[in-house]
Amino acid sequence: MRHEYYIQMGLDLAKKGWPNVAPNPMVGCVIVKNDMVVASGYHEYFGGPHAEVNAINNLPPNLKPEDCTLYVTLEPCSHFGKTPPCVDLLLNAGFKRVVAACADPNPKVSGRGIKKMQDAGIEVTVGVMEQKARELNKRFVSFFENKRPYFILKWAQTADGFISRIMPIDGSHNKISGSETDKMVHKLRAEVMGIMVGKNTVLNDNPFLTTRLVAGKNPIRIFIDKQLEVPLTFNIYSKEAPTIVFNAQKNEQSGNIGFFKIDFNKNVLKEVSRKLFELNIQDVLVEGGKFLLEDFLNQHLWDEVLVFQNPDLAFEEGIKAPAFAIKNSFELVGNDKLFRQLRTKPLVGQ
Repeated sequence: MRHEYYIQMGLDLAKKGWPNVAPNPMVGCVIVKNDMVVASGYHEYFGGPHAEVNAINNLPPNLKPEDCTLYVTLEPCSHFGKTPPCVDLLLNAGFKRVVAACADPNPKVSGRGIKKMQDAGIEVTVGVMEQKARELNKRFVSFFENKRPYFILKWAQTADGFISRIMPIDGSHNKISGSETDKMVHKLRAEVMGIMVGKNTVLNDNPFLTTRLVAGKNPIRIFIDKQLEVPLTFNIYSKEAPTIVFNAQKNEQSGNIGFFKIDFNKNVLKEVSRKLFELNIQDVLVEGGKFLLEDFLNQHLWDEVLVFQNPDLAFEEGIKAPAFAIKNSFELVGNDKLFRQLRTKPLVGQ
């Protein structure tokens, strides 16, 4: 059997679910008989049928599951969530052979689905193209194995390395990125569960932090405001999206605003990360400002860095971009250069 061929087919199918399946992982499933694909499916949206369910529903009625091999890119779930356990479906259908790319890092599942199938007499193969499967769901994997959100740091800088003028005359005078970059950033926002900025960014820029330039959901807005200095009239508190404020004053839920009290005598970013993990916020786009970004960098508390550079703009003076060695390779977004860097440190468990 061509295990890698069919798992790759499943991975290609799984990608179609992004970002609609979040915070669930992307999963694809392929059912094979006599080295021919007879049915397939993928997890299409959060709360909807899982990949295995969709594939089995697409199986021709004249084919018996016991005569087929089921390929799936992630260990079938064994617990009740938004949908019933997929393992029970496979057992009841009568499958005798299952090939899974990797185990599920979610402790509610991890290994349990595999064991239940093996105990029922199913021949289970695990680990086919495991690395690719883990990379596909790197945010999901990182969340459960590192017990914190997957942090993506993003900023824009001029050709001479500034992210802002010290005393901007107005917003347009301070603008760095082009319109194509603006749209891409809003698309990035629509693909994460949370977006985070520093208190000074909120006070200076009064941002909405929404996805108004593209179609997509608004992320949860997050910022740290120890003494609750940001007025409730600011845009970050608008009703367009939930807002989380980490502070030293109170724990309180007020409409779409959640105030969470943390201990500022401890490592603040680790306290924030711990709470975001408890709140099941799996990935966060950190948009600045400089001090917040540098705090994440200095603590090695990041998974991706995205730097948008305008090669035709120089401020000559102002606020310097975070100290970070960007690589030479880049992709063009309109006229801007996008430097993208992933952590070289492997995910836990690799």
